[in-house]
Amino acid sequence: MSTQVESAVEAPVEEVQVPTTDISPVVDQSLVAQLVGEARAQGVAIDGEGGLLALLTKLVVESALEGELTAHLGYEKHERAEVGNARNGARPKTVLTKAGPIEIEVPRDRIGAFDPVTVAKRQRRLGSIEDVVLSLSARGMTRGDIAAHLADVYGSEVSKTTISTITDKVLDGMSEWQNRPLDPVYPVVFIDAIHVQIRDGQVANRPIYVALAVTAEGNRDILGLWAGDGGEGAKYWLQVLTEIKNRGVQDVLMVVCDGLKGLPDSVNTVWADTIVQTCIVHLMRNSFKYSARQDWDAISRALKPVYQAVTVDEAEERFLEFAEEWGTKYPAVVKLWENAWAEFVPFLQFDREIRRIVCTTNAIESVNARIRKAVRARGHFPTEQAALKCVYLAVMALDPTGKGRARWTQRWKGALNAFDITFNGRLSAHSH
Repeated sequence: MSTQVESAVEAPVEEVQVPTTDISPVVDQSLVAQLVGEARAQGVAIDGEGGLLALLTKLVVESALEGELTAHLGYEKHERAEVGNARNGARPKTVLTKAGPIEIEVPRDRIGAFDPVTVAKRQRRLGSIEDVVLSLSARGMTRGDIAAHLADVYGSEVSKTTISTITDKVLDGMSEWQNRPLDPVYPVVFIDAIHVQIRDGQVANRPIYVALAVTAEGNRDILGLWAGDGGEGAKYWLQVLTEIKNRGVQDVLMVVCDGLKGLPDSVNTVWADTIVQTCIVHLMRNSFKYSARQDWDAISRALKPVYQAVTVDEAEERFLEFAEEWGTKYPAVVKLWENAWAEFVPFLQFDREIRRIVCTTNAIESVNARIRKAVRARGHFPTEQAALKCVYLAVMALDPTGKGRARWTQRWKGALNAFDITFNGRLSAHSH
């Protein structure tokens, strides 16, 4: 056992306040305070590899294993054995824990009959195997891949049926999450759809609709996931947005989308004062679809003055110049921007902080990238529910450390103030 932990038990240290709630009576709170204080004094981290939690985990696990071997042999350590079997040293073993990997000493008996429970033979991870299965599933691994991974890395034989049973447990949580109450107002809601292949009689592409909101505090909130029937997107979005409203959303200042025809009418049927903004990134990508690869850079440079214009009038002038230069070679690109113009120009009237945030759906693109990665690994799904379960697990695995959330909130601070001013206090009026 580490001398750092041993010395922490003996050395006098400055008193450290430890919360008294929810601590088992079996734990000596003063000892916990002493351990924490000594660790800090010696510069030992609380968590992470080599930290206090890892050292304590090692101590507890090894003590539990010694207790198991004592019960198995029927006599205490250092006592003389009166039977044929006896202790036979220990072997090192590295196991993964929530505090990081730790190396433990697993005691052995002479005849090899000792079968520990705390850390079973071939077990390489402490904690529930369910956590591992859900984590691997969220990253897009198939049932077969997960079973093979568990066998190779942890030495655990888990059947595909068991893996399905474990992942099916998330369905109740998914239903509760999908129907939870929402905030009364959101400054921006980004909406998009990804397509998955579902084998329902025959394999067909089906859309999974995603709505991602920014809260009044600047946090990211995925409002829900919906499996469409493959029909017209704008009509289905009307159902989705109505459901979102019925869950408590009284106002949305702006909806950012990919320019789907008929979507502005669907949005304004639900929230009359919401501005619908076409994503500039989607417009640019669609422009490239209608043009040759060697012209992409030139087209990008020519369109940049359009979406960076100070006013709508200036944007119109720059667009006319673009149409003159490229209209003959790529009339479809010009037509694309003309058709999207009404939903393209709204953000030009806003503060630069708002423009920077809403002229792109990068916010939702990162989420969709994680979803697509999980979906591609599966190929196709037997049912709609299986597809939704996969996407839900991918969404729940986003940002496990919370660092992304902190960066997101920081990025939105300036824009939120601009939103409240530009939209005449609608944001703060609903958020109190």
